[in-house]
Amino acid sequence: MKIRHLILSIAACGALIVPAFGQLTQAQIQKPSPDSWPTYHGDYYGRHYSPLTQINQTNVKHLSLAWVARMSANTLGAIVGGEGPEPKAGAPAGGVSVKSIPLMVNGVLYFSTPDHAWAVDARTGKEIWHYFWKTQGGLHIGNRGMGMYGNWLYFETPDDYIISLDAKTGRERWHKKIADVKAEYFSTMAPLVIGNHVIVGMGGDFLDVPGWLESRDPETGEIQWKWFTTPRPGEPGAETWPDAFSMEHGGGMPWQPPTYDPELNLLYVPTGNANPVFIGDSRKGDNLYTSSIVALNPDTGKMKWYFQGSPHDTHDWDATEVPILFDGVIPGETKTRKLLAQAHRNGMFFLLDRETGKNLLSTQFSDVANWSLGFKPNGQPIPNPMKEPQRAGALVSPGSNGATNWPAPSFSPDSGLFYMHSSRNYAMFYRTDTPGEAIAAYGGSSEHRVDGFGGSLQAIDYKTGKTKWIHDYPGGAGGAGGLLSTAGKLLFAGDGAQNIVAHDPATGKILWHAGLTAGVSNAPETFMLDGHQYLLVGAGDSLYAFYLQ
Repeated sequence: MKIRHLILSIAACGALIVPAFGQLTQAQIQKPSPDSWPTYHGDYYGRHYSPLTQINQTNVKHLSLAWVARMSANTLGAIVGGEGPEPKAGAPAGGVSVKSIPLMVNGVLYFSTPDHAWAVDARTGKEIWHYFWKTQGGLHIGNRGMGMYGNWLYFETPDDYIISLDAKTGRERWHKKIADVKAEYFSTMAPLVIGNHVIVGMGGDFLDVPGWLESRDPETGEIQWKWFTTPRPGEPGAETWPDAFSMEHGGGMPWQPPTYDPELNLLYVPTGNANPVFIGDSRKGDNLYTSSIVALNPDTGKMKWYFQGSPHDTHDWDATEVPILFDGVIPGETKTRKLLAQAHRNGMFFLLDRETGKNLLSTQFSDVANWSLGFKPNGQPIPNPMKEPQRAGALVSPGSNGATNWPAPSFSPDSGLFYMHSSRNYAMFYRTDTPGEAIAAYGGSSEHRVDGFGGSLQAIDYKTGKTKWIHDYPGGAGGAGGLLSTAGKLLFAGDGAQNIVAHDPATGKILWHAGLTAGVSNAPETFMLDGHQYLLVGAGDSLYAFYLQ
């Protein structure tokens, strides 16, 4: 099916149904009902998997468009908040890109873009309310979405505020500053609600500044605890830095939503790259806890364990790819373990025991990655010093964009496969500093990307770390957005050519596709509403909803 023109709203036939609002409970997040999508990941575990089966392999070819909603940054009629200047009268509204994954609660979709938030009727795509934040600046690279507590919503802004809105009206309850935008911080993370904690993080690579994760009170917005992503003198991990200054300014920004195990009461935080980004002379050592997965107690912010996937990273390989949680049996054992799997930006696949942090498996999922000399006994990759930026250049795969990146992967408990978009790419990393020059942020280096082999959809067997199948996108186009797998034996993905595609999760075979007006820009989600299973996906400035007619 091809969609040639935007359809603003095609309502399903039947009586008018007025949507309800809010009242999302902790139990509903922990065990989501089929008629909801209550967190960025759909649940606490990051699997981007649904048990719904109404849409399945036998009938997916009959998927039809239910509605399209096109979002606009036009502030006419919007609820206005913020600390920045008033928008100029008559100024163009500008475009938006829906990178967030909408929450779906009681028939209402809640989502955000930089400086904007919306509530939309999930049955029709009709706007219920629109909130606009007057910004003071910051990098408007994207926004990953919202968190919800009862009838209250939370989202972050590019100028580093956390905002709470009333879900029914869109009215602002409060806003609190996370970080200083003048220090080049910017905030894109979808807050995660755990009990009475709103978990908040930020980004920032342009100055060498400290990174942290914090917990906010959902009622007042006040800070409950703060965990710094790099240690301070005398703390565990300080030995992996040369001095107090380097560790305090070492970055490690946690800009991706974490995952959470309610039974263990552990929060799994993926952290960003170390600073300075490419030239690591001033930070010799492994640089904990950058480019790591860190398990924290969400009530106290205390660390239980960590695993570092990129020791002494000098290629901008954040470890902020989703740490997916599931239970399974590994080869040679009969006991079911609590597992954590991550496909890292650096081209490596890691399987951990999420209770202890013990590495169970480390493999290289990218067949062209060339920067590692193997693995240590603890599963950590061993960096090759010759692949750090060189005066004459070092050819490295992957480049800083990574062999995979932040868009959500998926894990299906039915197939036992881990799905992700991957890329075979190369870059030349040059060292450009002069002797004695003080290096900060991205200084002292230059990256020149080299043609690779394009993008793919890749399935990995978690038990072996080996690729089960790979679907290469035609023409070298990269995959777009995140992924969704379902119990209907379907895997939904954007193909990088403005299509949403349903694949057979066992083989990668294409079963259905629909053309959109832009490339897929978020991860698809699915939910039941009035007896229909909907497939929802964002593409550029629009949301598309499909169902079986």
